[in-house]
Amino acid sequence: MDTVFLNGQYLPKAEAKISPMDRGFLFGDGIYEVIPSYAGRCVGLRGHLARLQQGLAAIGMAMPVPFDELQAMIQQLIDLNGRGNLGIYLHISRGTDSKRFHAFPEHIAPTIFAYAFAIAPEPIPDKTKVKGYKVVSTADLRWQRCHIKSTSLLGNVLHFQQGYAQGVDETILFNEQGFLTEASACNVFIVKAGEILTPPLDHQLLPGITRQLLLAILEKDGNLPFAVRPVSMQEVRDADEIWLTSSSKEIAPVIEMDAKPVGKGRVGDMWLAAQTLFSANKYAY
Repeated sequence: MDTVFLNGQYLPKAEAKISPMDRGFLFGDGIYEVIPSYAGRCVGLRGHLARLQQGLAAIGMAMPVPFDELQAMIQQLIDLNGRGNLGIYLHISRGTDSKRFHAFPEHIAPTIFAYAFAIAPEPIPDKTKVKGYKVVSTADLRWQRCHIKSTSLLGNVLHFQQGYAQGVDETILFNEQGFLTEASACNVFIVKAGEILTPPLDHQLLPGITRQLLLAILEKDGNLPFAVRPVSMQEVRDADEIWLTSSSKEIAPVIEMDAKPVGKGRVGDMWLAAQTLFSANKYAY
């Protein structure tokens, strides 16, 4: 996994260089995606590229190349790096200027960078083999444009580090009104009394592609009740199950929050049903 893509070239990772005047480096002025692939097959690629375009538009940038060119580049990168279990990190910054100035410069070319990295094998719907996650919770202190998948991730990093320093896997976040937003690097679902719940999209949380896929799969299947609505802190604390969703984790069951068991403290039956559905249908979207 040594070959990366940078501004139209495939080259060894050690040879990939950008200017320190790149606005992605100076300001975090860019958008990124992480796309999982297994044996050469991407999961949710159309959704990832659509969100990339939306994120660029939100920061005043146009998509620099057509979707089909990006898709071909991603596939070539997967092929050049062995077609195993790979995540593709794709990063587009506004580009390199001659000076550091906050306003958007005109007439500079964007920087397009992508690389492949190893990810775990596809999650399988088996309660005896899945990892049970442990989390803590805290007030959400990030900026008010969390729906943009910006490379400016310091707020998320600080929240993730808060949990990491306590020896857990994630940090679940609540807004000033005491409602669930998301986790530092994941969306969040809960299960209560047989119903799956997750917060609606707004500026407080990222429109996760795994979240999007899971909701579409649940709706099409029709057998697992779910609702998209505000979820209170107390509902999270009283949940029978809590799940984290992300491209690298798919649906990850949480068994402990704030050093207390979630539900019975073990992976739940609704997780098994949802992951079974997701595994069977994720490549259809």
